[in-house]
Amino acid sequence: MCYERKENRNIDTILREISVEPKQQSLLRKLPGVDHVLDLWDKAQPLADVPRTLLVQSIRTTLDQLRTEILAGDELLDEAVFADSQLLNLVSQQVSKSMEFSLKRVINATGVVVHTNLGRSLLPESAVKRLVEVSSRYSNLEFDLERGVRGSRYSCVEDILCEISGAEAAMVVNNNAGAVFLSLDTLAKGREVIVSRGELVEIGGSFRIPDVMARSGASLVEVGTTNRTHLPDYEGAIRDETALLLKVHTSNFSMLGFTADVHLDDLVALGAKYHIPVMKDLGSGNFVDLSKYGLMKETTVQETVATGVDVVTFSGDKMLGGPQAGIIVGRKDVVESIKKNPINRALRIDKLTLAALEATLHLYRDEAEAMSAIPTLRMLTLSPRVIANKARRLRKRLNGLGNNRLEAVIIDSSSKVGGGALPLQELPTKCVGVMIERLSANAIERLMRSSAPPIIGHIENDVFIMDVRTVQDEEIGIIASAFTRILTEG
Repeated sequence: MCYERKENRNIDTILREISVEPKQQSLLRKLPGVDHVLDLWDKAQPLADVPRTLLVQSIRTTLDQLRTEILAGDELLDEAVFADSQLLNLVSQQVSKSMEFSLKRVINATGVVVHTNLGRSLLPESAVKRLVEVSSRYSNLEFDLERGVRGSRYSCVEDILCEISGAEAAMVVNNNAGAVFLSLDTLAKGREVIVSRGELVEIGGSFRIPDVMARSGASLVEVGTTNRTHLPDYEGAIRDETALLLKVHTSNFSMLGFTADVHLDDLVALGAKYHIPVMKDLGSGNFVDLSKYGLMKETTVQETVATGVDVVTFSGDKMLGGPQAGIIVGRKDVVESIKKNPINRALRIDKLTLAALEATLHLYRDEAEAMSAIPTLRMLTLSPRVIANKARRLRKRLNGLGNNRLEAVIIDSSSKVGGGALPLQELPTKCVGVMIERLSANAIERLMRSSAPPIIGHIENDVFIMDVRTVQDEEIGIIASAFTRILTEG
């Protein structure tokens, strides 16, 4: 079979169409075809058990990269690159790269605890064990073991969600955006929803409350001003077409100064007066009052439910510290109507998410256990002493590598909660800054990002910075090994 592509058949035709230097022309003419490299591979077999289609694509990618480098005038390229051993080495590297998993474990040294780009919350160990057990065996996902008939997939988390939150009923979908959309579609499709203008938030990924509302079929009615909204603003907008009063927690920003908003319990009383349900989107919900541990006060799910609000939505990851999920709790008749919405099937979560969420929720039955066993809560409330000790250990490991080119120093800084939660919260922390002679901070950052596993930090004042708050204890040795490789190779 011939794998040679048409555009490679006549290099002279290509050279006549573009302007290249004589050296480039010579190199381009020597660029081998796919069949030639494939024949070399078959004879040498540098890697075993490589799928044929992947091998051919890797050869094509390698040759395309060489062609691009030649045309770019890479001065380091010469005819030696076309030696059989060199070609096979380049193809082997490309094959290995193609066979790697795209989703990789990374070391978060950014200090952002709930880092959206790095997978948000780490699961508790008990949740990981449940994932393995449930995923590798059959389960009673939708089977009622007591009655021997088909059951509901929500049953494994509904009771414990009600127990912890104090709500009458609960259900779970794939994420909080889905929870908000499903609730609006169920409660207000074709009718009006009243929202304070100051709560029309946008979160990451361009998720905007007005856009979600429009997609749900509900009509947005804005009341108040950007910085001040009062109860009469809501009451004045109520009419026969009003289906819902909605409050959105501005968890990813904060307004200071001349501001005013309506307390949820006052809005609930207004809804009761006009027989209109009230919904609260908490965004990043939490079951623990973290102000007891030195963080800013954030209204808990329990406090929200206690106001009598009809429906509450919040995330299962972020501050809760579980898997990505959208949790809906509230009045039984309201939640039951949301469950029956046909769109619910498109948003439902799978057995893996349910297993991890149930295991995480079990930890909240004992607050002390939750604070120690849930990584997100543990990292948010690490003591200054623990952080300082960890920074000293990492600095000692790096300076102990015995290479005078590297210098590691401890730097005072502040971590972030992340995930759009507590945007004004500053978490005092210790960072380890690394400088390597003859390597810029940008080069160090690039090399750390390409290590295995990748190590993600940031740069300040031409120093590569690692915040130890989000570095796990067992990762200190991995970081030291990564720097050893950098020093050895460069």
